[in-house]
Amino acid sequence: MNGLLVIRWLAVAVLTVTAFSGLRLNAGEFLAGADLSHLRFFEDRGIVYREAGQAGDAPTLLRARGLNCVRLRLFTSSSAQAQADPYNFVNNLEYTVPLAVRVKQAGFKLLLNFHYSDTWADPGKQTKPAAWNELSFADLEREMVRYNSNCLAAFIAAGARPDFVQIGNEITGGMLWPDGRVGGAYDTPVQWSQLARLIRAATRGIRDAAGDSPPEIILHLDRGGDWPGTQWFFDRLRQESVEFDGIGQSYYPFWHGGLDALRLCLNQTALRYGKPVILMETAFPWTQSAPVVGLPATPEGQARYVAELARIVQNVPQGRGRGIVWWGAEYQQLNGVGTAGFEHRSFFDAAGEVLLAVDSLGQLTKPVTLQAAISGTNLLLSWPLSGAGWRLTSASQLNASEPWASTVVTPKLGTNVTASLEFPGEEPRFFRLESPENGVVPQSP
Repeated sequence: MNGLLVIRWLAVAVLTVTAFSGLRLNAGEFLAGADLSHLRFFEDRGIVYREAGQAGDAPTLLRARGLNCVRLRLFTSSSAQAQADPYNFVNNLEYTVPLAVRVKQAGFKLLLNFHYSDTWADPGKQTKPAAWNELSFADLEREMVRYNSNCLAAFIAAGARPDFVQIGNEITGGMLWPDGRVGGAYDTPVQWSQLARLIRAATRGIRDAAGDSPPEIILHLDRGGDWPGTQWFFDRLRQESVEFDGIGQSYYPFWHGGLDALRLCLNQTALRYGKPVILMETAFPWTQSAPVVGLPATPEGQARYVAELARIVQNVPQGRGRGIVWWGAEYQQLNGVGTAGFEHRSFFDAAGEVLLAVDSLGQLTKPVTLQAAISGTNLLLSWPLSGAGWRLTSASQLNASEPWASTVVTPKLGTNVTASLEFPGEEPRFFRLESPENGVVPQSP
């Protein structure tokens, strides 16, 4: 009887599991991305990226595993600055445009990250470009229009039109200090007005150059685990009637708190401001670290971290969890270069071999389809991480009179999502996945 039951359930599993497509609600294509801003820097110093021991092209390796977006930063640095200190100044227009062309030719969407500084801009420093130091605020505002327009035109002319543009990098404290600085002693109406004017000037320049195909405009903070800080910034910016398309957040679990803090922040951000939210920067160690948020610093732990992020972002209300971008994906150890330990948090191991976490992140671009198999007396169901936030439901028949009920099993996250159920008896069961919003989604062919 058990043999007949297994055979019967094999037929049921194959023929009556109902799979649904991975459509996203109120948002565009999910972004599974990598910041590769220093790729040429590492390659020029002999770093090689590998798959199964064979040297390959890093963007091609990542694209083949499902990643669909690359983020590149842009500095205002001169050629002389870049030559004198490449690691800290190389990401200027001359360096970045050819890299952007390469990225687009590999089939990626391009996310361009304006820093508005000759070097790194972040919460601790937003240093105005040296060439702009003597400008009045009115002239600085005009320069923002000109600079953004000229830069975007250069990318478009080269065949590397950006799909997304960040106006500033981690601008919780504003940008172009002191003119656009906010917070602390600068938390004044005048300073917020000036920051708003600078953002609007940048947006105007970008849209003027882009014509009928403007990129999405994203504002990016470093507060992925800090909802009060996020609310403080965007409430004040909203008072200035600044227009933008999406909100980016940095979240590093070793700096910004636990996963529950991230979940709260992303959910509240989406609900309060009605914008798509992107995890713009994140990373997790694959070695050389104690456990972080309860996960080991191993290649498997890094991949599991991606799965945990997937569950959080996929469950952002109203389908507004738009994507995940990994920072320092290309990092490798180089003698004499202070990489701040990110060579241990990248997507390639010490030999340049691509890591398991890349496959996990790439799954987020796959359609949500349900697979079934039999193991002993259990039915095994699995689906890609693009459905990590989706709900497994079942019914005994396919008609409108019986509601679909959630299964009692808790799915497990790994390189994909799995669920194991005991056979409920000889009665057929039908299974399907429902989006977090429980909307009606079309059935796959």
